[in-house]
Amino acid sequence: MHEATGSTRVMPLRPGMTTFVRTLLSRALPAEGVRRSAVIVGTNRMGRMLADRIQMNPQVGARFLGYFDDRAPSRIENVESDRLLGTLADLPAFVKSHGVDAIYCALPLCSQPRIARLVQELQDTTASVYFVPDILLCDLMRARVDTVDGIPVVAVCESPHHGPNGVIKRIMDLLLSTAILVLISPLLLMIAVGIKCGSQGPVLFRQRRYGADGKEIVVYKFRTMTCLEDGAVVRQAQEDDPRVTPFGALLRKYSLDELPQFLNVLQGTMSVVGPRPHAVAHNEMYRKLIRGYMMRHKVKPGITGLAQVKGLRGETDTIEKMRARVALDLEYLRNWSPLLDIRIVLRTLAVVWQRDNAY
Repeated sequence: MHEATGSTRVMPLRPGMTTFVRTLLSRALPAEGVRRSAVIVGTNRMGRMLADRIQMNPQVGARFLGYFDDRAPSRIENVESDRLLGTLADLPAFVKSHGVDAIYCALPLCSQPRIARLVQELQDTTASVYFVPDILLCDLMRARVDTVDGIPVVAVCESPHHGPNGVIKRIMDLLLSTAILVLISPLLLMIAVGIKCGSQGPVLFRQRRYGADGKEIVVYKFRTMTCLEDGAVVRQAQEDDPRVTPFGALLRKYSLDELPQFLNVLQGTMSVVGPRPHAVAHNEMYRKLIRGYMMRHKVKPGITGLAQVKGLRGETDTIEKMRARVALDLEYLRNWSPLLDIRIVLRTLAVVWQRDNAY
């Protein structure tokens, strides 16, 4: 097997693309000691990434021979000359003479006529042909290969809680939220009494927010302010905010005002762990300012999340802070697992005890 050379620079794969490439290779090449010969059509970024994976991972069971590309060698960067085996017109003859087993076509989607012509020419060979979609321009989210009644499809942006993962997530939510509500029921009663004695108004504050798939939900919180804002403009709570009651300040300091959201979890509109829900007014503002903002709504919002345990709690008074929070929310979606949820819950307990940015 050829080793990756030091002069070939291959950029690291994002998590979503890593999953996609691994799935492609696992389905296309046997990992049982059989080394099939493989060539790649196209020396673009996608083609080089795929070649790197084939060479560096013995488990895919492939022997990478080289590339075919119609561009002149002088126009091809980051690929050694001995890896360039010829043009697309040379490919059929090379496949026959060298007994190539697998051909990966990494040409961009705009090259569809060339791809169709190439597939026709390769029908006179016994090589397996695989099309590698040029989807690197997308911000991949849980990329995977699937079929719809026999028609192949590539998922490039999907919820991590699709299929069985959603069942696992829901069971974890029900077990954890039920246990917590039973344990903290005396505390909930004392907080309700403290709110009623401290100021006029309802115990619970209901606010419209976006849930999974961008659908509006009603989120419950203990009332901590003298006003109940839920209109077209909602001002975020700030340090020493005059709207916050004295008892409300205590609740916000320890994040106790969020406890009624375990009822949302039982209802199925929220999860214990996930991106924090923002007021509808804030969503409508930030979706216009931050690319990929609405992708965080591919899952249920959470009582706590990755952004919160990494220091991005409380007020997001600048667009940079909100952009950083969204980046962590999307990182959570890309890397979700039950173990990650458990880690976030445990870290949340430490963060709440430190009481940073809670006002």
